[in-house]
Amino acid sequence: MSTHLVRASGEFRPMLQLALPVLAEQSLEFLVGMVDTYLAGHALPDDLKTPGLAAVGLMAYAMWMTFTIFASVGVGATAVIARLIGAGEKEDAALAANQALVAGAFAAILGTAALYFGASGFVSIMQLEAEAAELAAQYLRIIAPSIPFLMIIAIGTACLHGAGDTVSGMGVMTIVNLINVGLSTTLAFGWGPAPQLGWSGIAIGTAVAHVVGGGLVLLLLAGGRAGMQLHWRWLRPDREMIWRLVRIGLPSGANDALTLGCHLWYLGLINSMGTLTAAAHGLGVRCEGPSFLGAGAFAVAASTMTGQYLGAKDPVRAFRGTMNSLGAGMALVSAYGVFLYFGGDILTWLYLGKVEPGSANAETAALTVRLLKIVAFSTPFMAILAILAGALRGAGDTRFPFLITMIGHLGIRIPGVYIIALDTIPLPFFGDVPGLGYGILGAWWVMVFDVVVRALLMTGRYWHGGWREIEV
Repeated sequence: MSTHLVRASGEFRPMLQLALPVLAEQSLEFLVGMVDTYLAGHALPDDLKTPGLAAVGLMAYAMWMTFTIFASVGVGATAVIARLIGAGEKEDAALAANQALVAGAFAAILGTAALYFGASGFVSIMQLEAEAAELAAQYLRIIAPSIPFLMIIAIGTACLHGAGDTVSGMGVMTIVNLINVGLSTTLAFGWGPAPQLGWSGIAIGTAVAHVVGGGLVLLLLAGGRAGMQLHWRWLRPDREMIWRLVRIGLPSGANDALTLGCHLWYLGLINSMGTLTAAAHGLGVRCEGPSFLGAGAFAVAASTMTGQYLGAKDPVRAFRGTMNSLGAGMALVSAYGVFLYFGGDILTWLYLGKVEPGSANAETAALTVRLLKIVAFSTPFMAILAILAGALRGAGDTRFPFLITMIGHLGIRIPGVYIIALDTIPLPFFGDVPGLGYGILGAWWVMVFDVVVRALLMTGRYWHGGWREIEV
């Protein structure tokens, strides 16, 4: 299935044909980070395992930050290409894909320089301690040269998603994951003739895997996959098309940047509570990750179906496609939430192995299990939030989701963490005032409340129906 979505009968089967390959693709991308976390808990000396887990937790946010750099272009590309494909304008859709990569190239240059030269400053701002900070900065410098290839993966697959091809990204990520697992593990443990590089080996394997993945996406586009043919004449900057992509994607990029900024602010507050708390938070986020994958996969389906059906002037099918995506996504993500609540100890064992009672790793595991029981309550609302936001993005409605993100993060999450989690709240001009001091457990309950409120607001926006009238 690629560009024939509009001609397909029904919405449920096309929705699954879109969502399931994306779920596999994102699961494979998640496994790249999962392998890094596993190796940090198994391949490093005992005295570096907890700092390594804390560093890997920050690296997950750093990699998210790099993808956020490309979000404005990627979201715009998906929406514009889906609308053009739905309207039968395939050549303009291919032009949009070429221009998306041109715009992404400029962003990649800036992102690479910022990550390489700003590694130490970034880690310092995030308040990691001693050995964890040193490991994190080293990882960032190793991974920085692969950023242009991450751009190609992010924007190239976004273009293919808009065209209705969600299978190619899955194939690319299968190869990326195999390379990452094999090379990172070999270099971290020093198997065979390979040197034992430990932490550096983990980062090198991840970087090489993403370089290969970016190269494969380029080959797919050069071959005209799903009609997204690369042409030299279309790679000259086209201001009108680039502005069309950015105009639609910029609010979404701002949304992702705001989300990331607030998450980093949130993470900095948690890191200030100590290395063990930072390690438990990072491991908890990693364990929670599959719930984001399920929601994200069905969000892509909702976005693509909405864009193509609106391009074909059929908002009724766009609505039905979103409802199918929402029902399936909520069921899957809620099921994983039940597993998080009852099976958290299984996940911590997977990452940390058998831990010695009374050790730092044992304390990290116990705290992580408590966090997973908290976040389990947010999973159905997370699905609602992500999938309806995806549908609105596919329609070109990116401004209201940005406003909802502002309300949630700046109005609820950040103030809530200061009040609920911290022992003291630093206030300008007034000095320190007492907080409730519930620590990281309080911080995660605030996070759950934020997700619930934003899900309800996103539902209200979607049901308002203004997305049916937006021009892209």
